[in-house]
Amino acid sequence: MTALLSFDQVAAIRRGETLFEDLSFALSRGKALLVTGPNGAGKSTLIRIAAGLLRPGAGRIVRRGRTALLAETAALDAERSVAEALAFWARLDGRSHHVAAALDELGLTALGDVPVRMLSTGQRRRVAMARVVASAAPLWLLDEPANGLDAAAAARLEALIARHREGGGVVVVATHLPISVPDAAALALGGVA
Repeated sequence: MTALLSFDQVAAIRRGETLFEDLSFALSRGKALLVTGPNGAGKSTLIRIAAGLLRPGAGRIVRRGRTALLAETAALDAERSVAEALAFWARLDGRSHHVAAALDELGLTALGDVPVRMLSTGQRRRVAMARVVASAAPLWLLDEPANGLDAAAAARLEALIARHREGGGVVVVATHLPISVPDAAALALGGVA
């Protein structure tokens, strides 16, 4: 089976410090990788390398198909309403028809007309996740997706990840918070989970 994401002997170096090296994995349809470790261990760096935003210090990365990234910043226009901010990105992705369903899946339908600047931290995180869902990309790269989420929103996130995988999607989750991703391959960076 063809991998949607593979790392072959990948290394990451930041300010002269090796964060990880000789990292190899391949994720085919329905698979997931759960990356854990303390702050500064290289979790976000791994996500950025996987997304093509950073060059690895060594090795080769192969991505197949469209990719959706959930990063620390949501890149949502604070002055637009939630629905308008998501629609902007959905148009770029050619997926405008997915916005309403994504809002519904994340329990955000009632906030569709609210300006992004008025949202709480957890609501912003859920809107950023709705952007990932609306993209309909097969590969999800999620950097600290549970930050700011309450227990109910975290459970919804876990269900979305499971459903995406059941549909053949691939997910990489980098986190220092507990999150359930059953049967995911595990990668602990920095020697600490």
